[in-house]
Amino acid sequence: MSAIDMLESQHRDVEELFDEFEGAESPKEKREIFEMLADKLAVHATIEEKHFYPAIKAKQTDDILREAVEEHLAVKRLIADLLSLDPKDEQFEAKMTVLREQIEHHVEEEEDEMFPKVKKLLDAEQLDALEQEMTATQEELLASGNPRESVPDEIEQAAPI
Repeated sequence: MSAIDMLESQHRDVEELFDEFEGAESPKEKREIFEMLADKLAVHATIEEKHFYPAIKAKQTDDILREAVEEHLAVKRLIADLLSLDPKDEQFEAKMTVLREQIEHHVEEEEDEMFPKVKKLLDAEQLDALEQEMTATQEELLASGNPRESVPDEIEQAAPI
């Protein structure tokens, strides 16, 4: 699996969780799905910011990387807000809708604009090695517990690239 394959797989997982959330009926079920989603997004953002984005930084990707980390920041701020809200709060649904819209936009830009550029910058061997680094970090984050809990500490400014 390459780094791009890994990220695209994570994109599909997140899309499925958003669909599950829309079908959820009880506040308890909505909270559980949100927490799974928040963990996945926290891990995804971390491995992109720590490994993927630095590895693909080049003149051809500079603008899209700057936009991507700003999008991550907006998503983290929404997740931080949602972590403090009760699913019964009417703002919870509204914020989840905005979160989904922002994620869909971010995924579209990555898959349609960024990933094709990356495939020209890095060869298959480099993408495989990058995936191994990303997987190791992902496993560490998941082993440490609830990755979503670190998100509120990351909402002051976008990650450096």
